[in-house]
Parts: sequence; C-alpha cells; structure tokens
Amino acid sequence: MTFLVLSDVHAEFDALARVAQRGEPLVILGDLVNLIDHRTTEGIIPDVVGTETVERLAALRRHGRRDEARTVWRERTAAIGFDVSAEIRRLMVGQYERMATALEGARSYVTYGNADDPELLREYLPKGSTFVDGDIVEIDGLQIGIAGGGLARIGSSGEVSDDAMRAKLESIGRVDVIGTHVPPSIGEMSEDVVAGTTKGSEPILEYLERHQPAFHYFGDVHQPRALRWVHGGTVCRNVGYFRATGRPWRHDVDAAS
Repeated sequence: MTFLVLSDVHAEFDALARVAQRGEPLVILGDLVNLIDHRTTEGIIPDVVGTETVERLAALRRHGRRDEARTVWRERTAAIGFDVSAEIRRLMVGQYERMATALEGARSYVTYGNADDPELLREYLPKGSTFVDGDIVEIDGLQIGIAGGGLARIGSSGEVSDDAMRAKLESIGRVDVIGTHVPPSIGEMSEDVVAGTTKGSEPILEYLERHQPAFHYFGDVHQPRALRWVHGGTVCRNVGYFRATGRPWRHDVDAAS
C-alpha cells in the first residue's frame, strides 16, 4: 500500500511535475498557489501590492497587531488604483494553469489549504485528478479521509471554521489514514519556530483522540518543532514544506519509522 503525500506546493510546479511523473498515486494536502513566500518575499501578493507593504504587514502580524495590519491592507489596496482582488484572482488562475500542466496524466487526490481558492482549484484540476474535501478515497484497499481548509484567520476563501472542520471530519468517520491541511492542536506540530506563529486545529485533535487513525498527514506549518509525533495510537507527520524541499513523503510499510 504505497502512495505519495505532499503539502504546501506554493507554485513549485517543476518539482511537482517530476513527482507526478513517477506514476504513483498522489495525495496533495493543499496550498498549491504561492501568495507569499516569507523567506524570499516572492509571490502573488507582493507582485500586486509591493514587497514593502508585505514586509510591513508581516512585522505587524508577528507582534500580534492584526487590527493595524488590516488597516494597512485596506489603505494600501484603496490607494493602488485598480481592483486588487481581481488581479490576485487573475494571477492565481495563471498558477492553477501551471498546476494542471504539472499534474497532467497523474492519479492524484487534491484538497485545498488556506492559500487556495477551492473553486478555482477544483476547476483547473486535470483529468485523472480528483478534488476531495470531507470524503474518503481508497488506494490499494487503504481508506484515506481527506478534509481541506485552513484555520479561520483573515476570511480568505481557503479558510474554514472549527464547526465546518468538525462536520467534515464527522462525515469521514473512522479511516486508516486522515489527511488535512492543518495540523492538530499539539505544540510540537503546530508551532512554527521561524515565523513565530501557531496553527493548530482543535477539531482535528478531537478527531484523532476519538478515532485514532493509524496515520495523520498534514502541512501548513513550514518549520515545525517536530516533523513526526505520536499521539495516542496515531503517527502524525508534517509532509510539507514542498516548495522548499521538492520532496513528497512516501506512505508504505516504513511510514511509521
């Protein structure tokens, strides 16, 4: 029972194409597009509003000044003189088109992360790729539940509420493997040691404690305190940051090691 699982592609489509050409089933756990790479300040948002604005917003958020960050965003986008949302969407479409080319011919199961637009992602997936959210797929007899979406933070289309996440996980029920974009609310898994942020889901933690799947795969946190953690009967593993590593995680008989 072997498949490849990855997350946080963030527009690294050359590497994605190489992985897709291996001919193994792929499970992709969201964040296909690159809105902002905080290591390099590359991405759609800096291209639209400027690097200086992005750096200012990042500094405010690092210090917990989210209201000020929202004010800066409103003021900057109002001053630009064109429809910022429309331009971001246009650039996202361009990246999803590249994603479609990279995945052409592959058997893949794809969900979305907080950086994605779920409807655009679904629309641009090529033949052979399946959009999955709150559903179960089967690979070689192994039941894999997949629930997409990021934590509700700024109101983007790729975010979901705790209630919505609970509903998705409830519809999945007990499976062998669960895949989500965000980690469970466990410090070692949810804290980013570089960005200084915490992204952990209480509904996902509740699900693990209730159902204890053998494996939980996720991404979202690019530099966690630990890549692997055992919680109860579940081996939890962060399979990102694909944009930086270009490597998927292979689920096979050694997946727990």
